[in-house]
Amino acid sequence: MRSNLVYAALIAIAALPGPAFAQGANPPAVTENAAGNPAQDTSPSERLNTLFSQLKHEGNADKAKAISETIRLQWRDSGSPTVNLLMLQADKAVADNKDMVAFDYLDEVIQLDPAYVEGWNQRATLNFKLGNFKKSMSDINRVLALEPRHFGAIAGMATILSNYGRDELAMEAWQRFLDIYPAERRAQKALGDIADKLAGSRT
Repeated sequence: MRSNLVYAALIAIAALPGPAFAQGANPPAVTENAAGNPAQDTSPSERLNTLFSQLKHEGNADKAKAISETIRLQWRDSGSPTVNLLMLQADKAVADNKDMVAFDYLDEVIQLDPAYVEGWNQRATLNFKLGNFKKSMSDINRVLALEPRHFGAIAGMATILSNYGRDELAMEAWQRFLDIYPAERRAQKALGDIADKLAGSRT
């Protein structure tokens, strides 16, 4: 559950979103359940729940990264060919440094399917890239309302909080990230760096 402090930060200021989606890739139709058996007849939400359970209990960083990439692919598939095509066009526009064109595509995605998490997340990423942190945080808020486990959005939130000098809230965000994805080394380091900084400021 979202803590009161992190929720307050989202409201007061209005996530290191995940890496770019590989063009032409499709999310796998078959995942494995917690016992390592194929899960062919489960719903997308059930597959995500299984993947998040695996991610939470996987201590090997490389294996955890593979699980996280599968989760990102699951998120990426909107279930709509039109929305998926618009997302690919947005990716291409970003790659070509046509950021305003990318915004147009992402705005259309959000209008067509406001419940699609990655439309908001990719717009948050683009706003972050351009230094529009308040707009990015607003989009992150929408991402986390739809998918509270979105570790990419939480990373973006933590980074923005650090940029605003809100280190205690940033530390709490990284803790929240690691509760979902405990094997992520960069998040571990970010949390440790902020903890050391806060400890130094109190001595």
